[in-house]
Amino acid sequence: MTGRILAATLVAALAETASAPGGARAVPTAVAVARAADGVAIAFIASAIPTARLPQLRAIDDPADSLYTLAREALNSGRFARAAELFARLSERYPRSEYAGDAYYWRAFALYRAGGSDDLKAALKTLEQQGKRFPRAATRGDARTLATRIQGVLARTGDARAAESVQEEGNRVATSCPSENDDDDMRITALNALLQMDSERAVPILKKVLERRDDCSKGMRRKAVFLLSQKNTPETADLLLDIAQNDPDSEVREQAVFWLSQVRDERAVDMLERLLQTSRDEEIKDKAIFALAEHRGGRGHPILRAYVERESEPTSLREKAIFWLGQKRSAQNAEFLRGFFTKTTNEELKEKVLFSLSQMRGAGNDQWLLDVAMNAKESEEVRKKALFWAGQGGASMDALISLYGRMSGREMKEQLIFVYSQRKEQKAVDKLLDIARKDPDVELRKKAIFWLSQSRDPRVAQFLLELIEQ
Repeated sequence: MTGRILAATLVAALAETASAPGGARAVPTAVAVARAADGVAIAFIASAIPTARLPQLRAIDDPADSLYTLAREALNSGRFARAAELFARLSERYPRSEYAGDAYYWRAFALYRAGGSDDLKAALKTLEQQGKRFPRAATRGDARTLATRIQGVLARTGDARAAESVQEEGNRVATSCPSENDDDDMRITALNALLQMDSERAVPILKKVLERRDDCSKGMRRKAVFLLSQKNTPETADLLLDIAQNDPDSEVREQAVFWLSQVRDERAVDMLERLLQTSRDEEIKDKAIFALAEHRGGRGHPILRAYVERESEPTSLREKAIFWLGQKRSAQNAEFLRGFFTKTTNEELKEKVLFSLSQMRGAGNDQWLLDVAMNAKESEEVRKKALFWAGQGGASMDALISLYGRMSGREMKEQLIFVYSQRKEQKAVDKLLDIARKDPDVELRKKAIFWLSQSRDPRVAQFLLELIEQ
């Protein structure tokens, strides 16, 4: 989970620079980070609103410098109308200034942030003027990206001409291979703009992208899968299932499985179950297990419980199903896992059940774990794991202390000493001190002393000093 949050934070930070000069190059980095942690985080790119990052290098001797500084301060403080006015004034008064070409872009950006329909149209006109008068301006690549963003916003408000421009750009994406750097970013921006369009016009374009099978289009297909999942149409679930089964790129297939669980179509659960039963791709099955666990209606849990019992399935995937059942606290899941534990002879699955039940605190699971630890019919390794997870879970310190006198075997008592060392209660230190002083087994006393040395309890230092001075 921490990796997911960190990736999402970094994605948002990178996306925030997307409209600054050179900032377009941050978008591929953000997407890569999101994919490395969790395909879900890619949504940040689709919805990110850029923040102005004006160049810090200034031409002090330029007569437009003071006006540029005022405009920059207005933009950074959120006074967009004032900033737009100042950047326009700069371009008019100082057409030969080093700032003049980029001032068009920044005026358009300020108008874009102002957000009114007239402002957005004025921003597009300003970007067109920049292209005619300053085709080599440093911000031209970013200007094209910004223009596409603006067209997407206008299209959502019903602007037919803007919608047509977005659709044309989308069709270009669907019929050409993405290039690198800025051009590639433009294509991603065009796809993002489809998010603002209605499903009737956007889905056909997305389908064209997703129908491609050439290797150079897989990045666009990955993006298109997410965008498709946001379009609530009768065919969305069917399209995602087809992608999950047939796309040549494994990541595209895996993302389709994930987003299949998010669409508002009850058939999605049936489709995920079908994938779990028929797919030969273990990565796809892994994603289907997660998707079924996350399905809001709860229909996925009975499917996962049935899957756990299928001995013909890989142990690693059955472990995954057990893990996700443990992350969803329910009496039905807990009862199933306890029952499955008694039936299976697979030690790996038994250990995974112990962990999963330790995550469901309450409902008798803590005592059940302690009972497993005391059950001589189980292997010593399983009993040790049960003892450890009981200590990490919600087992009371009194219950753990009471086990020591009833526990047989040095290995199990050593494990119990370790469990005490991991608890923060004063009673845990009390018990370790008692073992270190009185246990007839010298090796166990040594273990207790070792773990006491890791404690910051002031009584420990005094106890060690007493031992030294004997």
